[in-house]
Amino acid sequence: MKAKDVMTVDVVSVSTDHSVRHAARIMLNHRISGLPVIDDAGRVVGIITEGDLMRRSELGAQALAPVDRQFSTEENHAGAYVKSHSWKVADVMTSDPAKVDEETPLPRIAALMVERGIKRVPMMKEEHLVGIVSRTDLLRILITATFDATAPGDDAIRRSILTRLREDAGIKGGELDLTVADGLVHVSGAVSSQSERDAVRVVAEGVRGVKGVFDHLSLA
Repeated sequence: MKAKDVMTVDVVSVSTDHSVRHAARIMLNHRISGLPVIDDAGRVVGIITEGDLMRRSELGAQALAPVDRQFSTEENHAGAYVKSHSWKVADVMTSDPAKVDEETPLPRIAALMVERGIKRVPMMKEEHLVGIVSRTDLLRILITATFDATAPGDDAIRRSILTRLREDAGIKGGELDLTVADGLVHVSGAVSSQSERDAVRVVAEGVRGVKGVFDHLSLA
């Protein structure tokens, strides 16, 4: 799947000249935790999130951290003051946000979120904002995902498990004794770690037609 398959297209945004209070009100009204920031030319130049607003002077939040951790240099001190006191979105937002094309595969978007510790990524078509993908959009895939197609029958189930063990989990199925009867999987043999043991179970449970998995494995 690609970004365009799951992205939210009715994107709520703010401009660089909007007030922080305006941005906070939009987040509350729409029950979202972040907004793309658009400049006068319609380009995405930043993201403003709940996290950007957690050290606002109105909250007295600077006192939450010890003084020696708040500012490492005079420049950082001045910058922190601007972010905690300015009324303009442009001064408070996170600049130069990660952006991807609407054709970007979802695994790449998920990896980007993990790498940068972010919760949303604007989707672009050339220079235009066409949508946004959030962690919530990715979570929806989890509840709608279906098992991969597997031919019916115990033999097909066994072949599918062995193939996935080898290709997806990196476990040599030839070292395992795996039988399937009426959808019930029995697996025995030795694995080198608890992680491998868990992987065998998870692979088997993820195959369509499996009714139960019985673990008789031992740790080598």
